[in-house]
Amino acid sequence: MVRHGETSWNAEGRVQGQTDVPLSTVGEAQARAVRAALAGLRFDALYASDLARVRQTAAPSAAALGLAPRLDARLRERHYGKFETLTYAEAKARLPQDYARFRDKDPDYDFGSGERLRDFQARAIACVAEIGARHAGGTVLVFTHGGVLEMVYRHAHGRGLSDARDFEIPNAALNWIEVGAAGWRVREWARVEHLDRALDDLPG
Repeated sequence: MVRHGETSWNAEGRVQGQTDVPLSTVGEAQARAVRAALAGLRFDALYASDLARVRQTAAPSAAALGLAPRLDARLRERHYGKFETLTYAEAKARLPQDYARFRDKDPDYDFGSGERLRDFQARAIACVAEIGARHAGGTVLVFTHGGVLEMVYRHAHGRGLSDARDFEIPNAALNWIEVGAAGWRVREWARVEHLDRALDDLPG
């Protein structure tokens, strides 16, 4: 599983959610680095969120592997409602009560017009479980968002939604997960060695 490459909003600490923000130049270089890191590996299928930043991250790998991306909206980031387009600092200053519920991981808070945390978790886990069952015994490449990866990590480790997040979810990192009827297991998490070469790909 791969989180999308960096966007300008990531760099600004701005809430994207389901707002369709494209990759930055850095993100495009990261996508090429992912392609290089996966070269020579075999996958049975490639799935991706339908949002632009994920599709753009997946495109180089899909072309190199000869796989047509299967777009699935269930792999989208959580919908952050009225927080989207704001930085976290702006959300805290303008919407302090809402921010407190977000900070405390209230499972029923929906940002006014967004998505409850418990509903987001159910959506993400159901989608990944379905993909795993469809390709049982195989290896699948999934491009998605940080929030989806957080839900997968929590599920695999049996961590509740209210538990503190003490793990990183870097842009364009590689995460290897075993998904099966007997349970989920994180084999490798947040592998970023390939990204050291991404900055060398940038002009100037």
